[in-house]
Amino acid sequence: MQHLKLGEILIQQGLITENQLNTAIEHQRKEKGRIGEVLIKLGIITEENMTTALGSQLGIPYYTSDNIDLMRPQKDQNLEKLIPADFAKKNCVLPISKHLNSLTCAVPDPLDLLLLDNLRRITGHEINLVVAPQSIISNAIDNFYFQGSSPIDSKPTMLSDAVQKSYHKKDEHLKTGPKKTQETAELSLDKLIERAEEAPVIKLVDLIIRQAIDERASDIHIEPFENKINLRYRIDGHLYLLPPPAPHLHLPIVSRIKILARLDIAEKRLPQDGAISAKLEDRMVDLRVSTVPTIWGEKVVMRILDKGAIPLELTSLGFDPKQIDSLRKALSYPYGLFFVTGPTGSGKSTTLYAAVNETMDPKKNILTVEDPVEYKIEGINQVAVKPDIGLTFATALKAFLRQDPDVIMVGETRDLETASICVRAALTGHFVLSTLHTNDAASAITRLMDIGIPNYLLTPSLVAIMGQRLARKLCQKCKEPYEPSPDQHGGIIFKSDLIYRPKGCEECKNTGFKGRIVVAEVLIVNDEIRSLISRSATAGELKDCARKNGMLTIFDSGIKLVEKGLTSFDEVCRISVEG
Repeated sequence: MQHLKLGEILIQQGLITENQLNTAIEHQRKEKGRIGEVLIKLGIITEENMTTALGSQLGIPYYTSDNIDLMRPQKDQNLEKLIPADFAKKNCVLPISKHLNSLTCAVPDPLDLLLLDNLRRITGHEINLVVAPQSIISNAIDNFYFQGSSPIDSKPTMLSDAVQKSYHKKDEHLKTGPKKTQETAELSLDKLIERAEEAPVIKLVDLIIRQAIDERASDIHIEPFENKINLRYRIDGHLYLLPPPAPHLHLPIVSRIKILARLDIAEKRLPQDGAISAKLEDRMVDLRVSTVPTIWGEKVVMRILDKGAIPLELTSLGFDPKQIDSLRKALSYPYGLFFVTGPTGSGKSTTLYAAVNETMDPKKNILTVEDPVEYKIEGINQVAVKPDIGLTFATALKAFLRQDPDVIMVGETRDLETASICVRAALTGHFVLSTLHTNDAASAITRLMDIGIPNYLLTPSLVAIMGQRLARKLCQKCKEPYEPSPDQHGGIIFKSDLIYRPKGCEECKNTGFKGRIVVAEVLIVNDEIRSLISRSATAGELKDCARKNGMLTIFDSGIKLVEKGLTSFDEVCRISVEG
């Protein structure tokens, strides 16, 4: 927003020439006033021309006579106390809505940085600007402050007709029973529609986020295409398509998200990352925001980090009781190296936080370095890496060693330097926890040696390695029992006479699954494993030795969950390397 001046934007849009801008600047010097007002007074542009040009160029919501019904101040938010009537009248600014620490205001010139700074100062809020013609804002100010209602109060709804038609069309499609596949299904947006009936487009983003949290989604995808928007939620590891908003709402939605995440709304050419904190009833939910430019516009992905929905305790994550005993024994060591491994999206970070929770003690100094900090935990010193200023995992770890630590958590071991410092810290009396991207626990050992860690350093430092996946849990209301046969399941003989498969019902949105459970293997580094590490054994040899010592592999653990009726055989095969 700060990169271009109003005159430059109007020239880019082809609405004025440089000569016309120079003429307007000369008039401005004599008669004062904003450059936009002068251009309108001289008849060079109209108010609505300027509004449309600013909104489209800056990527922020804009309102003209065509969609003025969307620009109405919210009631019962004490907006008139945040911005006094005389200030609003003098500066032509209309407060529209308030959410957390963000205040949305309509102004004729969003490039007026002095006004923006004054608004921040007098309200104490971050300011979210939308654009509208000065005459429309002035009339709305008169009605809002001096008559107790907005001139657009006569409008029965606050979503445009196009939005309503888009939603109701999709709603009718849902009622007729859309075709579903195993991987993609449409989820009902009835709740969202009900909440959105009397809400402006700016509030639509908040409703999409709330709906995602209600549906237990881990990610929200907003994707632009030539003539449509795709709205998808990732639930239990799978993406599901939802009825989307109308295509023309893409820019306002993206702008709203970027403002809440404190991103540059004028920058559409480069990827950006940010974060949003939202209050949901009695708990805080953090969202990681990522934008990337595509050929049809910016795609936004929001990762939902709902600490209240995931208990950060080992006993609540679904581990086998014997595995929990092994983990607790490993975590009780005064020093050593503990790794959690698995592919992206396998729940490694959550397990790592649960493991750190197990080590919590007022007598211990616990430090973490993460990218980014996903869950804020009281009593733990957490550091977020910032590579652009030189704060990497390695530099943070070097500093940690001078901070008298007892326990160090490293979000991810990505390179030789980070791995070397982790090993050195473990050998000098600290307990270090971290993650690696490998397929199983045994492969983590060979991966560390492959990147350059000598086996004579791994032998005394490694304590335990856990590999894990997340399997979808069968819906307990509709799961279907059947009698397994060895021929049907690759010769596996189950201890249970009956096992279950997915069926689908209203409770699970006809997917047959609801929620996920950890499927893990815990490799305890004993003398036999150390002997194999010292002679650079292969991952297969390490795995065979661990199994002889009683380790349940991911596949073995999954089969036990199948026998308990918690997941299906096909799901275990899907997530398991052995399957």
